[in-house]
Amino acid sequence: MAIVMRVMTRLTDYTSYADAQTQFSSARLWDLFDGDRRHLNIAHECIDRHVDADRHVGVDKTAVIVVHADGPDEILSYREISEDSARFANYLLAQGIRPGDRVAIMLEPSRAFYVTLFGTMKAGTIAVPLFTLFGPDGVALRIEDCTPRLLITNAAKAATLSPRAGLRVVVADAAFMASLGAFAPSFAPATEADSLAIFQYTSGTTRQLPEAVKHSHRALVTVMVAALYGTGLRPGDRFICPSSPAWGHGLWHGTLPPLAMGLTVGAYAGKFDAERLLRALQEHRFTNMSAAATHYRMMRTCGAAARYRYAIEKLSFTGEPIDSETARFAEATFGRPVCSMYGTTEIGVILVSYPGAADFVVKPGSLGKPVPSTKVEVHDAAGNPCPPGVTGELKVWRRNGWIATKDLGRVDEDGYFFHGGRADDVIISAGWTMSAVEIEDAILKHPDVREAAAIGVPDALRGQVVKAFVVAGRAGDETFVREIQDLVRQRLSQHEYPRLVAFVAELPKTPAGKVNRKVLREHERSGAIPTA
Repeated sequence: MAIVMRVMTRLTDYTSYADAQTQFSSARLWDLFDGDRRHLNIAHECIDRHVDADRHVGVDKTAVIVVHADGPDEILSYREISEDSARFANYLLAQGIRPGDRVAIMLEPSRAFYVTLFGTMKAGTIAVPLFTLFGPDGVALRIEDCTPRLLITNAAKAATLSPRAGLRVVVADAAFMASLGAFAPSFAPATEADSLAIFQYTSGTTRQLPEAVKHSHRALVTVMVAALYGTGLRPGDRFICPSSPAWGHGLWHGTLPPLAMGLTVGAYAGKFDAERLLRALQEHRFTNMSAAATHYRMMRTCGAAARYRYAIEKLSFTGEPIDSETARFAEATFGRPVCSMYGTTEIGVILVSYPGAADFVVKPGSLGKPVPSTKVEVHDAAGNPCPPGVTGELKVWRRNGWIATKDLGRVDEDGYFFHGGRADDVIISAGWTMSAVEIEDAILKHPDVREAAAIGVPDALRGQVVKAFVVAGRAGDETFVREIQDLVRQRLSQHEYPRLVAFVAELPKTPAGKVNRKVLREHERSGAIPTA
């Protein structure tokens, strides 16, 4: 009797939009992991299980390529991270740190970062990534909130921190990393799927600390929806994300899912330099890149893109809408459309443009369509669905109810969603409702404009008028102001142009790289905005 061997088809075997709609189920996400609904550990799924992936060729598989702004690249194998993170997990136990304790990690991508991140979760303790550019006040607020037992950082940052009762600061220098050699290079994780793994702070100012989002090990399974359809990750990709892993995009989209798939992952350490990233794309032949809209904009304005050759097959962005000039640049440079991935830290990714799906048409300027098995609508103020083309608030259906995203948007006749800005970024002037996003997009079409942000400022006659803040490659004068105003009139309408234009040296941004219009409004009220 013939024996029929059945090979299980996984979600990673499908690449089309049609298959995503028909083949996806939340239950099938679990097929991508060793763990189950009761027992799961992020460090095992992302690192340990891939150690022997290339044992047949006798070569340790590369896990991470750290592209340093200054200095040589750092190549880390799955085996190296696995063994060193096990040593760190054993070190934590020796220090009396137990499951449920918090370990704050304030490091740039590096061997020390990945070893301490995965070692912390391997031990069942909770990792708290902190942005390396936080000042003492920003660090203090988060430390007071999450009360970690340890804070792992570098010598320069450690010198700026004030002593706190119950907190030990460890400098992860060469001597400390060498000292981990005294501990065993193996550790068997024993976490439940619902055990807490990571506290993630969203972007914010030190004046108002955002609440930490508390993620369990199970969150790795949930975020694979965004990995499959938002960044288009598939086996064989060489993936890079230049966003800091201290933030949601860099960690939950740029680090954990691609490692969980056993891919080679690129990270960026140090002050961002667009040409340095472009050179890394050529040198390491990355095929899939997910970056913030600001990164693509900086790649466009640096003027160096034509000097390099690329192997890019999939592109995605998130964080804020990408302006049309930058989107055209990305497609012309890399030969692929740049695909939107939209969501929030609290609700996850809900709208994507399915990079790598040959049967999905990427519509310029859109947020794409819902991820499989997710219902998204645009609602008016009364909670009723808006007809196509009408702006309302984006909402997602979860657990028998609609959850507001606090973003505005619209949907077209083909089911594509478009961003209309944050609800508090709407500008109402003389009864007209205007989108800061659309105004900024029009301003950015001027060849001398590098960055732009628009807000509404008080006006005795109109209630509000549009004020634009512009970072430019030439001096700001009355002629330049008129050029910008005329361009917006031509592109949008006669009433949407910025009546006020201020030229500035830089725009305030959140640590995640988004333009911070809230800070602009606060500075405008206080008169504290510097000019160029």
